[in-house]
Amino acid sequence: MYGLLLFIHILGATIWTGGHIILSVVILPKVLRQRSPEILLTFETDYEKIGMPALVVQIIAGIILAYRVLPDLSKWMNFSNPVSLGIILKLGLLLLTFVFALDAKFRVLPHLSEDNLKDMAWHIIAVTILSVLFVLTGVAFRVGWFY
Repeated sequence: MYGLLLFIHILGATIWTGGHIILSVVILPKVLRQRSPEILLTFETDYEKIGMPALVVQIIAGIILAYRVLPDLSKWMNFSNPVSLGIILKLGLLLLTFVFALDAKFRVLPHLSEDNLKDMAWHIIAVTILSVLFVLTGVAFRVGWFY
């Protein structure tokens, strides 16, 4: 069971992080150069079909994996426990990602135009960095850098 959970968690991370790297490195420069919100919206619409389910699977598998490592939920926020530190970092990154996603969805995307493309670019770059930090934290957790 552990291997399957880890596999789907990593697969979700691959899709989520890889999609955001492509968005940041390939799509976003073209969007900014051509000042074209349409290119961005097309990518977002297509990517959302696989990116959002991958994120949901990643979150569910991550919570189950964290529970398997530390089944006492009251210890998840114990900053002196090295295992808890990995869980805290992952949950913190998830919260930050959620905040950026909500801001983009309700403030930036409904009014996306040539005038606020740079605002959306900052959101994309931030979420890409957060997603890479998710992967780094997962690797650190798995190889024992926290303990």
